[in-house]
Amino acid sequence: MTTPILLGLASVPVMSGQPRFEVASIRPAGPGTSRIHGGPGSSDPGLATFENVDLFSLTTMAYGISRYQLSAPDWLSTTRFNITARVPASATTNEYRLMLQGLLTERFKLALHHERKEMQIAELVVAKNGPKLKESAPDPSAPVPDGLQPPPPRAGPPPGYHGAVNLNLPRESMERFAALLSGLYDQPVIDGTELTGLYDVTLRALVGSNPPTVDAPNAPLPLIDAVQEQLGLKLVSKKSSVDVLVVDHMEKTPTEN
Repeated sequence: MTTPILLGLASVPVMSGQPRFEVASIRPAGPGTSRIHGGPGSSDPGLATFENVDLFSLTTMAYGISRYQLSAPDWLSTTRFNITARVPASATTNEYRLMLQGLLTERFKLALHHERKEMQIAELVVAKNGPKLKESAPDPSAPVPDGLQPPPPRAGPPPGYHGAVNLNLPRESMERFAALLSGLYDQPVIDGTELTGLYDVTLRALVGSNPPTVDAPNAPLPLIDAVQEQLGLKLVSKKSSVDVLVVDHMEKTPTEN
């Protein structure tokens, strides 16, 4: 028997009368670093800016889902835009997501539907002898996180990479670390540790579906072994029923500003 993963997908249709941005400007973006700032819960709640954001990331953000929960054409990950949107005063995080959903529907003609999909996942849990994690010291100068989403994902090696990785991640939440592991492991990873703090995480491991065999002294361990040995955590593989959003249609060029 599988255990369903319920991650609170927002309703797909855009309803008449739902919250909307006061003004939204969308312009194509070239190659560059992505940056997202503003919106409810941030230091600039009235102005949301998205620099070099790809449509795949924007859609997952709008619906509050993980990347593995979106089934979409490959071009959504490479088509990028600069977006500036004026947010009405006192808008909540849920209203903000509805505004993003409306933006995607109205400007990009997004149409999608829900499916439940059986998939193999890995759950990150605390190992038998407890975690080997150092809790981060308080940092009053740390930026205020945006209310819509956790900080942008950590950059990992390119897709298909097989080899050694050395991670040094200050002030890392377990939710964010699990998202990073999803890019290193051959299955989506969810956080089941129940650890709610921020931690300084260091990890040295071999990654890839067929990591190379290294016999040299002090060679990195395979990822699943390194996570347990170095962090006191464990990756448990299991099959689960997952809520997935499937993109039926989306335009590459938005309607004019």
